[in-house]
Amino acid sequence: MHLRFPAAERRLSDAADRELWQLPKGLKLKTLDLGRQASSSDVIYDALRDAIIRGEIAEGEPLRQDSIAQMFNVSRIPVREAMQRLEAQGLVVSERYKGVVVASLSPEQIIEIFEFRALVEPAVIEAAVPLMTEASLERAQRHCDAFAAETDPVRWGDLNREFHNALYRDCDRPYFLSVIDKTNDLVERYVRLVLFLTQGLRNATTEHQAILDACKSRKPKLAAELTRRHVDAAGKNLVNYLREHHK
Repeated sequence: MHLRFPAAERRLSDAADRELWQLPKGLKLKTLDLGRQASSSDVIYDALRDAIIRGEIAEGEPLRQDSIAQMFNVSRIPVREAMQRLEAQGLVVSERYKGVVVASLSPEQIIEIFEFRALVEPAVIEAAVPLMTEASLERAQRHCDAFAAETDPVRWGDLNREFHNALYRDCDRPYFLSVIDKTNDLVERYVRLVLFLTQGLRNATTEHQAILDACKSRKPKLAAELTRRHVDAAGKNLVNYLREHHK
């Protein structure tokens, strides 16, 4: 496995660039502001999570703790901690004889996830519309426009997620938002694939603008119904594509 995580490597090396300072009696230590530094485990977790979500590490790919520890110049302990967090989120699984590997989802599991999203996300946006600020609407429109104009498939997943987050953020339901975020982590790599290989981008762009217009018109029930249809259609398109191409 030949992976690099430049951003994470920069964060871990920040401390190494600190200036040496001298304590009384001639003892020298490198300064480190622990309050401002992310832990090694956090950096590794963020890097692996991002790579899995983006599809840069394929499903079924083993994640060797020794190799990852060497990449980040740390012991296996923070790597193990990061793996445990990824496993709790369902992004990796432990398999006999293989160790930790990137998790895969069956069509049945994907259907269940999208059924769940089609229940929760309409409720969240319906709660958000009456509380939605002009700043949130403007942010959502920027993400909507950027999604429609983007030609780099790698960015589609991020922009899609940022658009929906902008519309949900004012709902005053922090637990709902955290569950939606974790659920989207599980399926985002598949959504990116289908947007790239099908005409899903065009449909999503039209549906995004319709949802946003309903929010601007302060019609919470319409926004909720359009969101339900949007999520439901995305799930069905994804499952149909996977079944068609993985027979």
